Amino acid sequence: MSWEDAGKTGIFRNKTERGTFTLANNAFGIDLGTSNIKIYNRADDDVFVEKNMIAIENKKTLFAYGDAAFEMYEKAPSNISITYPLSNGVIADIQNMETLVKYFLSGMMRNNVRPADYYIAVPWDVTEVEKRAFKDLIKESNVKARKVMVVDKAVADGLGLGIDVKNSQGVLVVNVGFDTTEISILSLGGIVLSRLIKVGGRKFDEAIKAAVRREYSLIIGGKTAEIVKISLHELEQDREGAVVYGRDIVTGLPVEREIPTALVDECLIEHFNSIIDNIKVILERTPPELAADIYRHGIYLTGGASQVSKLAQLMSKGTGLQVNVSENPVTSVALGLAKIIKEENYKSVAYAIEGMSK
Repeated sequence: MSWEDAGKTGIFRNKTERGTFTLANNAFGIDLGTSNIKIYNRADDDVFVEKNMIAIENKKTLFAYGDAAFEMYEKAPSNISITYPLSNGVIADIQNMETLVKYFLSGMMRNNVRPADYYIAVPWDVTEVEKRAFKDLIKESNVKARKVMVVDKAVADGLGLGIDVKNSQGVLVVNVGFDTTEISILSLGGIVLSRLIKVGGRKFDEAIKAAVRREYSLIIGGKTAEIVKISLHELEQDREGAVVYGRDIVTGLPVEREIPTALVDECLIEHFNSIIDNIKVILERTPPELAADIYRHGIYLTGGASQVSKLAQLMSKGTGLQVNVSENPVTSVALGLAKIIKEENYKSVAYAIEGMSK
């Protein structure tokens, strides 16, 4: 079972199931992840999760999107380009991202797009121009936006983790995503300190690929590396190696190899330590009273790539703090947006960007 499937708990249902629509509850919460897009639909009280990926044929024709595009990834001929429209937490390809948002939302509304309110999560540590691009994305996607409200991603994360972010206690949230890790201190409904670093699941995959190539002269694909990463904990429990398939550098022929889990652990340590070092930097800058709260409550760990084996244990050892692992790491931001949409008490944490009325 993939991590995405593991995150589909609580209010999540299969995307083909649709609830009854009423205009009053037509609102959506959108978490644009580099690897996965997560959309909360108020009408159904569901969270939809699919790969944030698009396949374009001959540079102009939409060929596939979402999970269907991911199935073709690393397998498609040269005339089909398969890409992630997001990079390092920000929109890199606005046109293709607009296409994806339009098709995903249209599908959720049964191809009958109606006026709706949109709440979109954005990273804290990005420029105003990059932040405005998230709002413009919704406006330009032809999805009949009544209003577009922005929510700081870490605040939505806190709500999705079941934390009352509006009180005065300090909370340390670490979201390990596909391209980036966002480390944030929350208090009184806002962000006191935040740091966005370019370390995440993609770097973990690249490290596994490089280690296998170095030690076994074997080239494996990104999907294979991801499967190894996801299954690492289970393999270690069963005391088995990871069986991979790839191309032998010497002979050029396809081969099968069994990779020891110790090799995978070793190649990931550098990136784990990078995350831990940046957490320490944030903690060193944290006001003493908030630091006391964090010491009592520990670190809240979430994000799709946070589930890699040994990351939580090493984070606890490296910081001396308890690490609380999210039950729904893939969908925690979307679940937080759901709370903002449904509960009047949390509406104030959402805000409009200049140039867009509430």
